[in-house]
Amino acid sequence: MTDEPPKRKAGRPKLPSGKKGNYNVSSIERKKREVRKRVKGAKQLERNAKKKLAQLNDKQANITHTRKLIDRGGLAVEENVKKLPKSVRAALHDNTQILFNPNAGPQTDFLAAPEKEVLYGGAAGGGKSFAMLMDLLRYAHNGNHRALLLRRTLAELTELVDQSRKIYPQAFPGAIFRESKNTWSFPSGATALFSYVDKDTDVTRYQGQAFTWIGIDELGHYPTPYVWNYLRSRLRTTDPTIETYMRASANPGGIGGWWIKRMFIDPTPPNDSFWATDTDTGKILLHSPAHPRKPGEPLFQRRFIPARLTDNPHLAESGEYEAMLLSLPEVERRRLLEGDWDVADGAAFSEFDRSIHVVAPFEIPYNWPRVRAADYGYSSPSCVLWGAVDWDNNFWIYRELYDKGYTGETLAQIITALEEDDPSMSISVLDGSCWSNHGTGPSIAETLTRNGVRFIPADKNRMSGKIELHRRLTLNDRTGEPRLRIVSTCTNLIRTLPTLPLSKTNSEDVDTKAEDHAYDALRYMCMTRQTGLPHAGMLNKVKEQTYEPINQIFGY
Repeated sequence: MTDEPPKRKAGRPKLPSGKKGNYNVSSIERKKREVRKRVKGAKQLERNAKKKLAQLNDKQANITHTRKLIDRGGLAVEENVKKLPKSVRAALHDNTQILFNPNAGPQTDFLAAPEKEVLYGGAAGGGKSFAMLMDLLRYAHNGNHRALLLRRTLAELTELVDQSRKIYPQAFPGAIFRESKNTWSFPSGATALFSYVDKDTDVTRYQGQAFTWIGIDELGHYPTPYVWNYLRSRLRTTDPTIETYMRASANPGGIGGWWIKRMFIDPTPPNDSFWATDTDTGKILLHSPAHPRKPGEPLFQRRFIPARLTDNPHLAESGEYEAMLLSLPEVERRRLLEGDWDVADGAAFSEFDRSIHVVAPFEIPYNWPRVRAADYGYSSPSCVLWGAVDWDNNFWIYRELYDKGYTGETLAQIITALEEDDPSMSISVLDGSCWSNHGTGPSIAETLTRNGVRFIPADKNRMSGKIELHRRLTLNDRTGEPRLRIVSTCTNLIRTLPTLPLSKTNSEDVDTKAEDHAYDALRYMCMTRQTGLPHAGMLNKVKEQTYEPINQIFGY
């Protein structure tokens, strides 16, 4: 038997652990890979160097600003103070007096908000007015800063002026308030005008003037958005180091609560930034397509920061002010203590609670039956709602279409496109008047059917529909949860349902002259699956009952 060398296995030899093969790679390709690797390393070094340079510049600017604070006073942001070297931080604490430290939570968020327009609103006593006075000082160290702070009347303005006198001269030594002009002048040359606008027409007195910061305390005192919108045209600066801002505070309700809710509260959940929308259509405001730098892009961002009494420990600690708010009637209590923007005087559905009935979007189980309900309008909005029914007969409204100017054909096309990934509808209901013929052509319902979207007439019993909706909004005694929930993307339903008023002539119905299109569609949907009907549990209880006949002979 001869010793033969072991046969080599077919294929490529096994590589040592952690090494990559270079099979079938030419020497040119290997050189290219080496060059790419060196270039990648050089680019990474460049990025690191730029990042380090930006950090050093930021640090230097922070130190320079801190020296000015020590010498002349001003505003210091806590985050910037933490970034300072220990020696500079120690000098700052040893040589300065902290006059104001914002409360943790909403007040801090408001003062640090970068959005163009911010509303700080909600419950009374949350520290909103004082936050407005402090936010005004953002750029008081810059001579190009021009601030404007407004109230509705001169008497209301007096309180703000008195509070500013206590802190401005200490924050900026040398700051002077000129009584004749109601204007603060700061050592840097910056100014802050305290004024009032009683009527909408009064705001035109600021025509031709420019401000870098505009604030309105108690914005809800203005019945229309005219003052706010007009002042936006006065917001401008040529100084690239200054960002322009508009700020407002407000409590729920009041004569201007309706438009504030549309502008700041309805578009998105609290504390979330969102692109500014048109208060009438809800569509995002955009630059024109011909804009030289931002064609078709959104204009600016807004944000709503809610305030509660508990956010202000200085006022909430004793509990005395809270007791005063608790003694108010329910509507005022929910507005001023709980900061509830959805409650309205004479509201038809006062049981609606955004924190209970509104949920975040989620993936609807495919096997939940789907229901579509619609209320048609051309000059007024059409509203189509899509709902899913879980196995406990609860409705989940997960989509809405709310717009006007749609013909039957257009509406059918949009519905078809929206339902592309949906399962088939179990039932679809539409306002019965859509089957009426007002001429020789097809009705709206016929047009929808011809275009592939089928409906049946809805149950239009107004009283029964309203009662059914009350049942679904009320918390279930057994589960402690409502029988109807609305996904937060259904903004128009969420906006109009809680503020829908009762009829002045029929207390059992809503005001049909109000914006009730989404309510009507929701009512039609609820009537497809009524909760007041007998269910299996009721029938079982009937079976368990025993009856003793009165007459034992005849058995009854």
